[in-house]
Amino acid sequence: MTFPPWPSNEAERVQELQELHALDVVLEPDYGAIATAAACACRTPIGLVNLVDADRQHYKGRHGLDLAGLDRRLAFCPWTICGREVLEVHDAVTDTRFRRDPTVTGEPYVRFYAGAPVITSRDHALGTVCVVDHRPRKLTAVQRQTLSTLATAVAHLAELHHHARVSEQVQRRSRELDELKDQFLRTVNHELRTPLTSIRSYLQIVQDGGLDETTEQKFLRVIDRNSVRLGELLDRLLLIASLNARTAAFTPETADLADLARRASAALAEQARAGNLTVAVHAPVAVAVCADASQTQQAIEQLLDNAVKFTPPGGHIKVIVHAGPVPAVEVRDTGIGIDPDEIERVCDDFYRGLGAEERAISGTGIGLSIAEKIARIHGGDVQIDSRPGYGTRVRLTLPAPAPCT
Repeated sequence: MTFPPWPSNEAERVQELQELHALDVVLEPDYGAIATAAACACRTPIGLVNLVDADRQHYKGRHGLDLAGLDRRLAFCPWTICGREVLEVHDAVTDTRFRRDPTVTGEPYVRFYAGAPVITSRDHALGTVCVVDHRPRKLTAVQRQTLSTLATAVAHLAELHHHARVSEQVQRRSRELDELKDQFLRTVNHELRTPLTSIRSYLQIVQDGGLDETTEQKFLRVIDRNSVRLGELLDRLLLIASLNARTAAFTPETADLADLARRASAALAEQARAGNLTVAVHAPVAVAVCADASQTQQAIEQLLDNAVKFTPPGGHIKVIVHAGPVPAVEVRDTGIGIDPDEIERVCDDFYRGLGAEERAISGTGIGLSIAEKIARIHGGDVQIDSRPGYGTRVRLTLPAPAPCT
């Protein structure tokens, strides 16, 4: 048996097949109809729509045959996609390429084959529309043309299905963005209005006079605390905007990741104590990274802020710094965890999970987004592992110091 050659553009051909997601559906009804139409037009017992990837042939539409596919090296269709024109084998038993092929010597005992290549608008032959018979025969010119026309229809259908899928994804993403925008407006309105209302109320009381000095100082501290909260919120909003616009200051240099982790933990210490949480930092003496120190500390603070907010009183938070070829900071908590369906969205701008909404946990939904964007500017990444009720582990990776030199 002679194995078929491979197309000269094999890598690009397989890549387009993957991009179109044409193999995702086990059996495509439209392709099944085309396989039936091919068999009827050519008056054969078997008709197939066959898509060929790097290893296998996949019968995505079939008439008169229950087989799901074959090895890439067997049978006739791989020859068709290489030839890029209708291949007609009148009697496989007399053809040296196929007479020892398992599909000829055994089930389904092919004697006649005719196939037209499925060629996309990017000029890649992804597979075939083919017909098979158990006896020798020939197609008429009209039947050959019909086979070619049906193969063109398969190429168009594959591309249309892909465009429809992309369109659906864009529409779904658009709806998600609209939901995020609405949620953002509600959240920011609440986050801004609450401290503003507090500031105005306490200012009015102070202005009215009649307070003893101790009470007045207490109220002024409340005003100051809410002013700081407003400033931090505005700083975060400006930071996420500059990160999205790629205008954020970025000055990478050799920095100590362990020291940045300790500084970030110290910055969140009071917030953690207020929530009755213990925070422990486990770090070597020094871990060199190539990083913008200010941004990196900000990213770690965002991870810690999230951990503090979502960990119930009495919980524990660990900050673990890893040295090695890929330096990293891990923030582990014993918090409420993240639902698996939400893991992919928690780093989206302004996304607040169901847990935050149900428990009325304050925040704008940009902490993890800021951390991820900062990590990626550095050439690093953020990975999240979480189980509802068992806590969350967030790992921020950064490059080693070599790129700074």
